[in-house]
Amino acid sequence: MKLLLASQSPRRKELLSSLGFEFEVVKIDCEEIIPDSIKIENAAAYLSELKADAFRSLTADEVLLTADTIVAIDQQILGKPKDEADAQNMLRNLSGRTHQVYTGITIKTAANTFTETDVADVTFDEITDEEIRYYIQKYKPFDKAGSYGIQEWLGMAKIKSLTGSFYTIMGLPTHLIYKILKEISVI
Repeated sequence: MKLLLASQSPRRKELLSSLGFEFEVVKIDCEEIIPDSIKIENAAAYLSELKADAFRSLTADEVLLTADTIVAIDQQILGKPKDEADAQNMLRNLSGRTHQVYTGITIKTAANTFTETDVADVTFDEITDEEIRYYIQKYKPFDKAGSYGIQEWLGMAKIKSLTGSFYTIMGLPTHLIYKILKEISVI
């Protein structure tokens, strides 16, 4: 079976490779709009499936993997920041509080589609404005939901606790992917 990863994320590529999989990276152009009727806990899975459905038909020997990560606090989704001010506001909102990170994955074959979501709770310590400015200037988290990467300085210095998978927060619930790929005999 030929595994196709539909993601440009260097973190997802690194994690899938670290799981021991060989894969080809493919690009999917898809407008990622979440309908108002979708509950926050289902939004990441919805987007992941939307991407998988936008891809061309698969051949019998291909398996497609898509993923999406949603950061949410107070029933509000924090997407990728539009600019530095947006990133600062998001990080101020997360400071000293607990939020949820949902990562949805879709694994699609010519015959079947498997979609699952994993969630983790992340609690930040207080983050000062100076620390926020430092992080944004040094790490430029503009490609990250919620304006941060757990594997970067802010995650190391300011995450007080987490419940759930570190890798879900990083953007790919590796335990779910391994389980599904094993069930469909990709391993």
